[in-house]
Amino acid sequence: MSDRPKRLRRCQLSVPGSSDKMMTKAAAMEVDHVFLDLEDAVAPNQKAAARGMIVNALNTLDWKPKTLCVRINDVDTEYCHDDIIEVVTGAGDKLDTIMLTKAKSAHDVMFVHLLLDQLEAKLGLKKRIGIECLIEEVEGMMNVDSIAACSDRLECLVFGMGDYSASQAMNIRNIGEGDAAYPGDIWHYPRYKMTIACRVHGLDPVDGPYANFRNPDAFRTECVRGYTLGMVGKWAIHPSQVEIAQEVYSPPQKAVDSARKQKAAYEEALQQGLGAINVDGVMVDAATVRILQNIIDKADMIGM
Repeated sequence: MSDRPKRLRRCQLSVPGSSDKMMTKAAAMEVDHVFLDLEDAVAPNQKAAARGMIVNALNTLDWKPKTLCVRINDVDTEYCHDDIIEVVTGAGDKLDTIMLTKAKSAHDVMFVHLLLDQLEAKLGLKKRIGIECLIEEVEGMMNVDSIAACSDRLECLVFGMGDYSASQAMNIRNIGEGDAAYPGDIWHYPRYKMTIACRVHGLDPVDGPYANFRNPDAFRTECVRGYTLGMVGKWAIHPSQVEIAQEVYSPPQKAVDSARKQKAAYEEALQQGLGAINVDGVMVDAATVRILQNIIDKADMIGM
Protein backbone atom coordinates (compact mmCIF):
# COMPACT_ATOMS: atom_id res chain seq x y z
CA MET A 1 0.00 0.00 0.00
CA SER A 2 2.92 2.35 0.64
CA ASP A 3 3.71 2.73 -3.08
CA ARG A 4 0.48 4.62 -3.77
CA PRO A 5 1.18 8.10 -5.15
CA LYS A 6 1.03 10.84 -2.53
CA ARG A 7 -1.25 13.61 -3.78
CA LEU A 8 -2.60 16.75 -2.18
CA ARG A 9 -6.38 16.67 -2.04
CA ARG A 10 -7.14 19.68 0.14
CA CYS A 11 -9.70 20.65 -2.46
CA GLN A 12 -11.22 18.70 -5.32
CA LEU A 13 -12.90 21.07 -7.79
CA SER A 14 -15.87 19.74 -9.74
CA VAL A 15 -15.98 20.89 -13.38
CA PRO A 16 -18.67 19.93 -15.93
CA GLY A 17 -17.12 17.97 -18.78
CA SER A 18 -19.64 19.48 -21.17
CA SER A 19 -18.37 23.04 -20.72
CA ASP A 20 -15.23 24.12 -22.59
CA LYS A 21 -15.43 27.49 -20.82
CA MET A 22 -15.43 26.00 -17.32
CA MET A 23 -12.67 23.49 -18.10
CA THR A 24 -10.50 26.28 -19.51
CA LYS A 25 -11.06 28.35 -16.37
CA ALA A 26 -10.27 25.38 -14.11
CA ALA A 27 -7.02 24.68 -15.94
CA ALA A 28 -5.67 28.06 -14.85
CA MET A 29 -6.64 27.73 -11.18
CA GLU A 30 -4.31 27.11 -8.25
CA VAL A 31 -6.12 24.07 -6.87
CA ASP A 32 -4.77 20.69 -5.81
CA HIS A 33 -7.19 18.51 -7.75
CA VAL A 34 -9.71 18.92 -10.57
CA PHE A 35 -12.20 16.31 -11.68
CA LEU A 36 -13.92 16.70 -15.03
CA ASP A 37 -17.42 15.38 -14.63
CA LEU A 38 -19.25 12.97 -16.92
CA GLU A 39 -21.91 12.10 -14.38
CA ASP A 40 -24.47 14.41 -12.76
CA ALA A 41 -23.21 17.63 -14.38
CA VAL A 42 -23.80 16.22 -17.89
CA ALA A 43 -27.22 15.46 -19.37
CA PRO A 44 -27.68 11.92 -20.76
CA ASN A 45 -27.88 13.12 -24.37
CA GLN A 46 -24.63 15.08 -23.93
CA LYS A 47 -22.46 12.39 -22.35
CA ALA A 48 -20.98 11.05 -25.58
CA ALA A 49 -20.02 14.54 -26.75
CA ALA A 50 -18.64 15.44 -23.31
CA ARG A 51 -16.16 12.55 -23.47
CA GLY A 52 -14.61 14.08 -26.56
CA MET A 53 -14.57 17.53 -24.98
CA ILE A 54 -12.77 16.16 -21.91
CA VAL A 55 -10.18 14.36 -24.05
CA ASN A 56 -9.53 17.57 -25.96
CA ALA A 57 -9.24 19.60 -22.75
CA LEU A 58 -6.82 17.14 -21.16
CA ASN A 59 -4.65 17.12 -24.27
CA THR A 60 -4.63 20.81 -25.17
CA LEU A 61 -4.96 22.92 -22.02
CA ASP A 62 -2.04 23.95 -19.81
CA TRP A 63 -3.18 22.54 -16.48
CA LYS A 64 -2.01 24.12 -13.22
CA PRO A 65 -3.84 21.68 -10.89
CA LYS A 66 -1.50 18.88 -9.86
CA THR A 67 -4.04 16.04 -10.11
CA LEU A 68 -6.30 15.56 -13.14
CA CYS A 69 -9.26 13.24 -12.71
CA VAL A 70 -12.37 12.28 -14.67
CA ARG A 71 -15.55 11.35 -12.83
CA ILE A 72 -17.33 8.56 -14.71
CA ASN A 73 -20.84 7.18 -14.50
CA ASP A 74 -21.51 4.21 -12.25
CA VAL A 75 -21.26 0.57 -13.31
CA ASP A 76 -25.04 0.11 -13.37
CA THR A 77 -25.37 2.58 -16.26
CA GLU A 78 -24.88 2.14 -19.98
CA TYR A 79 -22.21 4.86 -19.98
CA CYS A 80 -19.53 3.53 -17.63
CA HIS A 81 -17.42 1.35 -19.90
CA ASP A 82 -17.46 3.88 -22.76
CA ASP A 83 -16.50 6.64 -20.33
CA ILE A 84 -13.39 4.70 -19.32
CA ILE A 85 -12.45 3.39 -22.76
CA GLU A 86 -12.84 6.70 -24.63
CA VAL A 87 -11.16 8.92 -22.04
CA VAL A 88 -8.23 6.58 -21.39
CA THR A 89 -7.73 5.82 -25.08
CA GLY A 90 -7.85 9.50 -25.96
CA ALA A 91 -5.88 11.03 -23.08
CA GLY A 92 -4.71 8.29 -20.74
CA ASP A 93 -1.19 9.68 -20.54
CA LYS A 94 -2.58 12.98 -19.18
CA LEU A 95 -4.88 11.37 -16.63
CA ASP A 96 -3.92 10.77 -13.00
CA THR A 97 -7.09 9.15 -11.67
CA ILE A 98 -10.59 8.03 -12.55
CA MET A 99 -13.39 8.66 -10.07
CA LEU A 100 -16.03 5.94 -9.86
CA THR A 101 -19.49 7.02 -8.72
CA LYS A 102 -22.02 5.13 -6.58
CA ALA A 103 -19.79 2.17 -5.74
CA LYS A 104 -21.84 -0.35 -3.80
CA SER A 105 -19.31 -3.15 -3.46
CA ALA A 106 -15.72 -4.12 -4.14
CA HIS A 107 -16.86 -5.75 -7.39
CA ASP A 108 -17.77 -2.33 -8.79
CA VAL A 109 -14.26 -1.03 -8.15
CA MET A 110 -12.64 -4.15 -9.56
CA PHE A 111 -14.56 -3.70 -12.83
CA VAL A 112 -12.79 -0.37 -13.28
CA HIS A 113 -9.47 -1.82 -12.08
CA LEU A 114 -9.50 -4.68 -14.60
CA LEU A 115 -10.62 -2.50 -17.50
CA LEU A 116 -7.74 -0.13 -16.73
CA ASP A 117 -5.35 -3.11 -16.66
CA GLN A 118 -6.44 -4.06 -20.17
CA LEU A 119 -6.36 -0.54 -21.58
CA GLU A 120 -2.94 0.32 -20.14
CA ALA A 121 -1.50 -2.88 -21.61
CA LYS A 122 -3.14 -2.29 -24.99
CA LEU A 123 -2.11 1.37 -25.21
CA GLY A 124 1.35 0.92 -23.69
CA LEU A 125 0.71 3.55 -21.05
CA LYS A 126 3.65 4.01 -18.69
CA LYS A 127 1.86 5.91 -15.91
CA ARG A 128 -0.59 3.82 -13.90
CA ILE A 129 -4.01 5.42 -13.51
CA GLY A 130 -5.39 5.49 -9.98
CA ILE A 131 -8.99 5.06 -8.84
CA GLU A 132 -10.99 7.36 -6.59
CA CYS A 133 -14.31 6.09 -5.36
CA LEU A 134 -17.49 7.79 -4.19
CA ILE A 135 -19.24 6.26 -1.18
CA GLU A 136 -22.72 7.64 -1.76
CA GLU A 137 -25.11 4.72 -1.43
CA VAL A 138 -26.14 2.96 1.77
CA GLU A 139 -24.78 -0.29 0.31
CA GLY A 140 -21.43 1.39 -0.27
CA MET A 141 -21.31 2.66 3.30
CA MET A 142 -22.14 -0.80 4.65
CA ASN A 143 -19.38 -2.31 2.46
CA VAL A 144 -16.86 0.50 2.90
CA ASP A 145 -14.24 -1.71 4.56
CA SER A 146 -14.17 -4.27 1.74
CA ILE A 147 -14.24 -1.49 -0.86
CA ALA A 148 -11.25 0.24 0.78
CA ALA A 149 -9.30 -3.03 0.76
CA CYS A 150 -10.08 -4.28 -2.74
CA SER A 151 -7.64 -2.61 -5.16
CA ASP A 152 -4.08 -1.35 -5.12
CA ARG A 153 -5.16 1.26 -7.68
CA LEU A 154 -7.52 2.79 -5.13
CA GLU A 155 -6.17 6.06 -3.72
CA CYS A 156 -9.12 7.87 -2.24
CA LEU A 157 -12.68 7.49 -0.96
CA VAL A 158 -15.09 10.42 -1.13
CA PHE A 159 -18.21 10.77 1.00
CA GLY A 160 -20.90 11.85 -1.46
CA MET A 161 -23.58 13.14 0.88
CA GLY A 162 -25.94 14.20 -1.91
CA ASP A 163 -26.85 10.80 -3.30
CA TYR A 164 -26.23 9.29 0.13
CA SER A 165 -29.00 11.46 1.57
CA ALA A 166 -31.40 10.17 -1.06
CA SER A 167 -30.26 6.58 -0.58
CA GLN A 168 -30.94 6.75 3.17
CA ALA A 169 -34.14 8.80 2.65
CA MET A 170 -32.75 11.57 4.84
CA ASN A 171 -34.85 14.70 5.25
CA ILE A 172 -32.46 17.55 4.43
CA ARG A 173 -32.91 20.80 2.53
CA ASN A 174 -29.50 21.37 0.89
CA ILE A 175 -26.76 18.91 -0.03
CA GLY A 176 -24.02 18.85 2.57
CA GLU A 177 -25.99 20.93 5.07
CA GLY A 178 -27.31 19.81 8.43
CA ASP A 179 -30.76 20.51 9.82
CA ALA A 180 -31.80 22.16 13.05
CA ALA A 181 -34.17 19.25 13.64
CA TYR A 182 -31.16 16.99 14.22
CA PRO A 183 -28.80 17.85 17.09
CA GLY A 184 -25.10 18.01 16.29
CA ASP A 185 -23.45 17.03 13.02
CA ILE A 186 -25.80 14.91 10.92
CA TRP A 187 -22.85 13.69 8.83
CA HIS A 188 -20.67 12.59 11.74
CA TYR A 189 -21.22 8.85 11.54
CA PRO A 190 -20.68 8.32 7.80
CA ARG A 191 -17.69 10.67 7.77
CA TYR A 192 -16.19 8.88 10.76
CA LYS A 193 -16.83 5.38 9.42
CA MET A 194 -15.42 6.11 5.96
CA THR A 195 -12.38 7.91 7.38
CA ILE A 196 -11.51 4.93 9.58
CA ALA A 197 -11.74 2.56 6.59
CA CYS A 198 -9.46 4.85 4.58
CA ARG A 199 -6.84 5.14 7.32
CA VAL A 200 -6.75 1.36 7.84
CA HIS A 201 -6.00 0.81 4.16
CA GLY A 202 -3.77 3.81 3.42
CA LEU A 203 -6.33 5.80 1.41
CA ASP A 204 -7.17 9.51 1.44
CA PRO A 205 -10.61 10.29 2.97
CA VAL A 206 -12.24 13.26 1.23
CA ASP A 207 -15.45 15.05 2.18
CA GLY A 208 -18.07 15.73 -0.45
CA PRO A 209 -19.99 18.78 -1.64
CA TYR A 210 -21.70 21.66 0.10
CA ALA A 211 -24.30 22.92 -2.36
CA ASN A 212 -25.00 26.43 -1.03
CA PHE A 213 -21.84 28.11 -2.32
CA ARG A 214 -23.23 31.51 -1.32
CA ASN A 215 -22.76 30.57 2.33
CA PRO A 216 -18.97 30.53 2.80
CA ASP A 217 -19.15 30.51 6.61
CA ALA A 218 -21.17 27.30 6.68
CA PHE A 219 -18.87 25.76 4.09
CA ARG A 220 -15.87 26.62 6.27
CA THR A 221 -17.58 24.98 9.26
CA GLU A 222 -18.06 21.77 7.29
CA CYS A 223 -14.42 21.86 6.21
CA VAL A 224 -13.30 22.21 9.83
CA ARG A 225 -15.46 19.26 10.89
CA GLY A 226 -13.98 16.98 8.24
CA TYR A 227 -10.43 18.14 8.96
CA THR A 228 -10.88 17.50 12.66
CA LEU A 229 -11.96 13.91 11.98
CA GLY A 230 -8.87 13.22 9.87
CA MET A 231 -10.15 13.86 6.35
CA VAL A 232 -7.65 15.35 3.89
CA GLY A 233 -9.87 17.66 1.87
CA LYS A 234 -13.28 18.64 0.56
CA TRP A 235 -15.03 19.09 -2.75
CA ALA A 236 -15.69 22.49 -4.25
CA ILE A 237 -18.67 22.81 -6.56
CA HIS A 238 -17.84 26.48 -7.22
CA PRO A 239 -14.48 28.25 -7.59
CA SER A 240 -15.32 30.49 -4.62
CA GLN A 241 -15.03 27.46 -2.33
CA VAL A 242 -11.50 26.49 -3.39
CA GLU A 243 -9.54 28.96 -1.29
CA ILE A 244 -11.54 28.18 1.85
CA ALA A 245 -11.04 24.42 1.53
CA GLN A 246 -7.33 24.69 0.82
CA GLU A 247 -6.85 27.07 3.75
CA VAL A 248 -8.73 24.91 6.27
CA TYR A 249 -7.04 21.69 5.14
CA SER A 250 -3.57 23.25 5.44
CA PRO A 251 -1.96 23.28 8.89
CA PRO A 252 -1.23 26.80 10.21
CA GLN A 253 2.44 27.77 9.87
CA LYS A 254 2.64 28.26 13.65
CA ALA A 255 1.46 24.68 14.22
CA VAL A 256 3.98 23.37 11.67
CA ASP A 257 6.87 25.22 13.30
CA SER A 258 5.83 23.99 16.73
CA ALA A 259 5.48 20.41 15.51
CA ARG A 260 8.97 20.40 14.03
CA LYS A 261 10.43 21.95 17.18
CA GLN A 262 8.73 19.45 19.48
CA LYS A 263 9.71 16.48 17.35
CA ALA A 264 13.35 17.60 17.20
CA ALA A 265 13.43 18.10 20.98
CA TYR A 266 11.91 14.65 21.54
CA GLU A 267 14.43 12.95 19.26
CA GLU A 268 17.25 14.66 21.14
CA ALA A 269 15.71 13.56 24.45
CA LEU A 270 15.59 9.95 23.28
CA GLN A 271 19.36 10.01 22.86
CA GLN A 272 19.53 10.92 26.55
CA GLY A 273 17.25 8.03 27.53
CA LEU A 274 14.18 10.18 28.18
CA GLY A 275 10.73 8.99 27.12
CA ALA A 276 8.70 12.12 27.79
CA ILE A 277 9.76 15.77 27.93
CA ASN A 278 8.40 19.26 28.43
CA VAL A 279 8.59 21.57 25.41
CA ASP A 280 7.28 25.10 26.01
CA GLY A 281 4.95 23.83 28.71
CA VAL A 282 3.61 20.92 26.63
CA MET A 283 4.29 17.26 27.39
CA VAL A 284 5.76 15.46 24.39
CA ASP A 285 5.99 11.67 24.26
CA ALA A 286 5.82 8.92 21.63
CA ALA A 287 2.06 9.30 21.09
CA THR A 288 2.43 13.07 20.76
CA VAL A 289 5.08 12.65 18.08
CA ARG A 290 2.74 10.45 16.02
CA ILE A 291 0.22 13.31 15.99
CA LEU A 292 2.94 15.84 15.21
CA GLN A 293 4.16 13.69 12.32
CA ASN A 294 0.78 13.99 10.60
CA ILE A 295 1.14 17.78 10.66
CA ILE A 296 4.72 17.61 9.41
CA ASP A 297 3.88 15.19 6.60
CA LYS A 298 1.06 17.42 5.36
CA ALA A 299 3.29 20.50 5.55
CA ASP A 300 6.03 18.75 3.59
CA MET A 301 3.55 17.84 0.82
CA ILE A 302 2.36 21.44 0.61
CA GLY A 303 5.90 22.81 0.72
CA MET A 304 5.51 24.72 3.98
